[in-house]
Amino acid sequence: MTIAEIVIIGGGVIGASVAWHLASEGMTDVVLLERESLGAGSTGRSVGGIRHQFSSAVNIKLSLASVAKFRRFTRETGAPAHFVWCGYLFLLDNEADWTQFQRNVALQQELGVPGVERLTQDDVKRLVPQLEVDDLLGATLCTHDGFGDPYSICQGYAQAARRLGVRVRQTVEVTGIDVRGGRVVGVQTTDGPIGCRCVVNCAGPWAAEIGRLAGVDLPIVPLKRQVYVTDLFNGLAQDAPMTIDFGPSFYFRREGKGIVFGMTNKDQPPGFDLRLDPGWLDTVIEQALRRVPALADARVMRGWAGLYDTTPDANPILGAVPGLDGFLVAAGFSGHGFMHSPATGEVVAEMALGRSPTLDVSELGLDRFNQGARREHNVI
Repeated sequence: MTIAEIVIIGGGVIGASVAWHLASEGMTDVVLLERESLGAGSTGRSVGGIRHQFSSAVNIKLSLASVAKFRRFTRETGAPAHFVWCGYLFLLDNEADWTQFQRNVALQQELGVPGVERLTQDDVKRLVPQLEVDDLLGATLCTHDGFGDPYSICQGYAQAARRLGVRVRQTVEVTGIDVRGGRVVGVQTTDGPIGCRCVVNCAGPWAAEIGRLAGVDLPIVPLKRQVYVTDLFNGLAQDAPMTIDFGPSFYFRREGKGIVFGMTNKDQPPGFDLRLDPGWLDTVIEQALRRVPALADARVMRGWAGLYDTTPDANPILGAVPGLDGFLVAAGFSGHGFMHSPATGEVVAEMALGRSPTLDVSELGLDRFNQGARREHNVI
């Protein structure tokens, strides 16, 4: 039987980050398990947004730490990385949202977020002339936000972890988790058992299924999100910010010479179905043309669907499971996993090593749902 100190379940960007952060701290007796190939799940289907603009201090601090790590990613891991720091622009068209986002900006500035500000209609029009702005009450912008390539970051973390001694095993599925006397002692896989003292559940949309194998109920459900990309489109500046039309949850950004865009279907039932709904594209295009009429000249080239691992309050579950020693969770990011993957990797690695995390994420523990979690102002 294979033996390891720590087994990480899930080879997306979160699992790979945890693996590398463990290895960089000298813990290399680690096995990273992925049932398909690295980054083949939600990571490889992500739009890759990175932002500081959150409404809670813990998420803002995760963003500050993660962006700092993204900026030194190549230096630390030796892997190439591509980021576009074009900014994030949030458009607000109703009083409640505008009031909340102004509070958010104040908190972000208080916590040291650089380049964040409130904008007027005229400011928005000057920034992105193609936008219809007459219905807007205001907007917020952070020039230090942007996007990256989740798949390459995942591969970079995994390759760097492997060089340091972490065992990365792909096409291996976890079929059981061994628990004795209230603690994890191993996992069962399609490639044989692995004895261990600690399991880290980084399975994203499948995290609840992994939890059930250990007798743990995790309030994480998968929700489909559909994304589209256009062919060559010159009707928007190459340095235009990633733009979020917050009310309808429509977004778009540059993707090379084209445009990536999408919108949250708030009536989407939970499930793992990744088939594109052709009728939804019509709904998204209708909203796109209302906000950005110039997109009428764009041609949709292709689309794809990915899964969010969502929780009742749209925040991740980070940390230990009460009553089960040796089982950690890093899942439920509700669309924010990639952008917080560097800081999450560090925090969860520290937990797995028995240390107090550098960043206090105690309010993101599983036990908050037993106390009645407050729903954060969800932002796509």
